[in-house]
Amino acid sequence: MPQPIPNRESVPQQGLADRSRIRRVSVIALTAAAACWGVGTVVTKQVVDAVAPLTLLPLQLAASCVFLVAAAGVRRERPAWDPPMRRLAALGLLNPGAAYALGLIGLTTITASMSVLLWALEPVLILLLAALLLREHVSARLGASVAVAMVGVLLVVYQPGAAGAPVGIVLTLVAVACCALYTVITRKLVLDDSSLMIVLAQQATALAFAVVIATVVGAAGGTGWSFAGMDAAAWLAAAASGVLYYGLAFWLFVTGLRHVPASYAGAFLPLIPVAGLSAGYLVGERLEPRQWLGAAVIVVATAVLALSQRHERRCRRADRPRLAVCLSRPRTRRSSCRSSGSACR
Repeated sequence: MPQPIPNRESVPQQGLADRSRIRRVSVIALTAAAACWGVGTVVTKQVVDAVAPLTLLPLQLAASCVFLVAAAGVRRERPAWDPPMRRLAALGLLNPGAAYALGLIGLTTITASMSVLLWALEPVLILLLAALLLREHVSARLGASVAVAMVGVLLVVYQPGAAGAPVGIVLTLVAVACCALYTVITRKLVLDDSSLMIVLAQQATALAFAVVIATVVGAAGGTGWSFAGMDAAAWLAAAASGVLYYGLAFWLFVTGLRHVPASYAGAFLPLIPVAGLSAGYLVGERLEPRQWLGAAVIVVATAVLALSQRHERRCRRADRPRLAVCLSRPRTRRSSCRSSGSACR
């Protein structure tokens, strides 16, 4: 006997409302994370000339860990040091550990413009890795939005004379790949763990890694630990940039990443140079019309991406009654039901 046709009103509205709210929170968190990374970059620029890079990284991570521990105390959260959490914590060696160490080393042999251009590849790498490793479906709309945003990034960051030694380019590309891989693997491993506890464990691991690197480089005769010339303003800027760039930004990013595909989360990263431009303008940096145009292109592409997810959710909801009717017919395949008469076309 054919099953009764379900009424659209029979769909649990509370569950739909909860999912919609979670998506909105994810979009806000990912946007805020990009803003923190952009502003944090500008703050870091103000202090990097006064502090050796391999000294600055542990200082920033230490400030980040203090911030995250304080946040955990306020929220009364305690880490569960079980095998899944240990695997997530180990990713801190990948990012920000190895990624930023390699990026700093690579930056010594390439221009800043070349570095920024290479880091602009991260959303594309996340897209490819998510499709290959997580089997995520990358829609044409998502791919187009990322491509348009990349054009905007090039307009924003490109400067004539971008160049560098091959070894510096390779190291920077490896650093970019580490960050992209971090996003994809974190998305695969994250289940019900607290975003705050995940980031705290990862940042603590990265801090230990950074301390070891600075100590080893210093012992080998390089510039590892160096506090010469650091005044109170430099210490404050290092701490503020650490909280903003590592603690808050990673916490927000993992919060958004928990509930959306990795490819979708990566598509928000082109907003970073937009936030950096805005913060740079406040400290006296002036922009060319080309850069403002690029910023506008990025914002529009990201807004279209966020709205397209809302459209796809509405389409899936509209398709549910039609799919149920189709499946109620004898000898009907699910694949033929999904491909016929979809409201999402």
